[in-house]
Amino acid sequence: MITLPKIPRGLTDKDMVKNYVEEETIEQQLITAAKKAEKLRLVAEAEAPPAPLAKAGFTPELTDKLGRELLALKIELSNAGVKSYNFKIKRDGEKIILTVTNKKI
Repeated sequence: MITLPKIPRGLTDKDMVKNYVEEETIEQQLITAAKKAEKLRLVAEAEAPPAPLAKAGFTPELTDKLGRELLALKIELSNAGVKSYNFKIKRDGEKIILTVTNKKI
């Protein structure tokens, strides 16, 4: 026959649960991990260096489009046989003009 531990009588609810420790569930672990990751992300954003001033106001789409156009220009120059060149940038009012100049060797 199995003997069970004796259950104390006349205890209050507070006394009955005073040594009880609840185990952490998987849901609680995931929530804790998500909160920790969010805090790390916020800290990393705060420590991230500011965007370079040269790209201020440029959206990623605009930067991508500008890069594609410059690549197309370089390909055209290569097809035309121009091997050494420089870009000259000039501002005329609200326009920015990019011209190709031969590089002096």
